[in-house]
Amino acid sequence: MPDILAEVRGTWLDGSQTEFLGAVHRAVVHALKTPDDEPLARLIEHRTSSYLIPHVAGERFTRIEIVLFRGRSLEAKRQLYRAIVENLRPFGIPAEDVKIVLIEVTADDVGFRGGKAASDGDLGYSLKV
Repeated sequence: MPDILAEVRGTWLDGSQTEFLGAVHRAVVHALKTPDDEPLARLIEHRTSSYLIPHVAGERFTRIEIVLFRGRSLEAKRQLYRAIVENLRPFGIPAEDVKIVLIEVTADDVGFRGGKAASDGDLGYSLKV
């Protein structure tokens, strides 16, 4: 499952943090066809004095960083970008204030499930989307 890190400036989510992370996770599942039951998502709410944002960005500027295995098509990535923006709309985040950064790694670069390289076994989903 891709590893999601979301960062916002301030504490405007006010009790909706879990729903916010769920919205990003659902976009990943939808666009990349990953398992729904393996979420891995974190949220950092920075103090406004500790997070400089672009001058054209609004107060709800949101940066989403996703570490994922290499192999998805450009169209799947475009679908992911659109799905995240759409899923964050109910939180009052303007589409223009969402920045998404994908960091692609090989399955050799991830160790999990008892210290095995991800390339040593079946991931349970396809990277060819």
